[in-house]
Amino acid sequence: MARIAGVDLPRDKRVEIGLTYIYGIGLTRAKEVIAKTGVNPDIRVKDLSDADVSSLREAVESGYQVEGDLRRMENMNIKRLMDIGTYRGRRHRLGLPVRGQRTRTNARTRRGGRRTVAGKKKAPGKK
Repeated sequence: MARIAGVDLPRDKRVEIGLTYIYGIGLTRAKEVIAKTGVNPDIRVKDLSDADVSSLREAVESGYQVEGDLRRMENMNIKRLMDIGTYRGRRHRLGLPVRGQRTRTNARTRRGGRRTVAGKKKAPGKK
């Protein structure tokens, strides 16, 4: 079993795709790591030799900030924005879209779906 940066890579995927399961490594960075280590990108994770796994592990952990360190750094950056009171920090604090998207419609992911009660009648107005 290949374990790199605290993540068990899926055994039946190609190495190139398996590396993307590590937080902070996408397809482009996975290709860079494979090119640097000289591992064949087409073989499956279960077919990797111990030498290949150790070279991949060393390249990922020494060359890139991944997993816990990266998550911690991102959270600290967001916390810094909130502490100094920037516009972006306030949007993070309120749970609203940060990058200028509209909120009158859409923005369901950030704002959360507003629950409605089906069949509720409005109170009749006085005449």
